[in-house]
Amino acid sequence: MVDLANIRIVRATRAHLPALAELFSAYREFYGCTTDSRRAHEFLLERIRGEESLILMALEGSGAAERAVGFVQLYPSFSSLRMARMWVLNDFYTRPDCRRQGVGHLLLGAARSMAAGSGASYIELLTARGNRAARRVYESVGYRADQQYCRYTLDLAGTSAAGGDAENV
Repeated sequence: MVDLANIRIVRATRAHLPALAELFSAYREFYGCTTDSRRAHEFLLERIRGEESLILMALEGSGAAERAVGFVQLYPSFSSLRMARMWVLNDFYTRPDCRRQGVGHLLLGAARSMAAGSGASYIELLTARGNRAARRVYESVGYRADQQYCRYTLDLAGTSAAGGDAENV
């Protein structure tokens, strides 16, 4: 059982990479991607080093007993139609034993605060149609499914990481 009073949301740094890479690998496995801990670590290091994304982590406990229980990764972007900054919430994961206990809500709330504080107009995200649990969480904090636009992708690598279905990546 998670004690929400004992959860801190922090911006991930290089010091968090070992725990973050473990969560990131579990997230990718959830979507059917192969595990590659070394590449996960390198990918996250590049994002942090280049300040190409913002990664928020939920940490439980303190000191030697501290453990990472979830994360959210957002990429900065812009909306031409709104002529404003926006963020793409690309990755969101909580440990299975920490789900349905409020950790995800804390992470999404921190993401919302960060985005609003940056002057962004909105946050956009994609999730698999079949991921009903995530969809319920998103909708419970105010996200609404887009009914206006069709999403298209162009796979430049020839195959996507999850067997051709970009929604599973």
